[in-house]
Amino acid sequence: MVRDAARDGRALSYSEALGKLGYRFTRPKMRALCKTLDAVDRAAAEAGEPELAVLVVRESDGLPGQGWWTGRRDYTGEWTGTKARGFVERLQKQAFDFWSSRAAG
Repeated sequence: MVRDAARDGRALSYSEALGKLGYRFTRPKMRALCKTLDAVDRAAAEAGEPELAVLVVRESDGLPGQGWWTGRRDYTGEWTGTKARGFVERLQKQAFDFWSSRAAG
């Protein structure tokens, strides 16, 4: 699902991602989704692939939620605003570029 979004060059809201999995949005389901995305990103890093959790964002501002930002060693600063948006857009572009060059499967 997230790889498909990456191939399409678009982000997904938390609600949209949960809906594609057959769930309606609830905070517990969102937290479970985030834990799963963390595991996906760990596996991607081991395979030399760009992270995908950055593509799942809040509807309100198009940025990942607070949990995505905590513990990051590659970013310092506020989790909202121009600097945060630029950081997220760079990571999203890496995912878009990587996955758009690969066939679905």
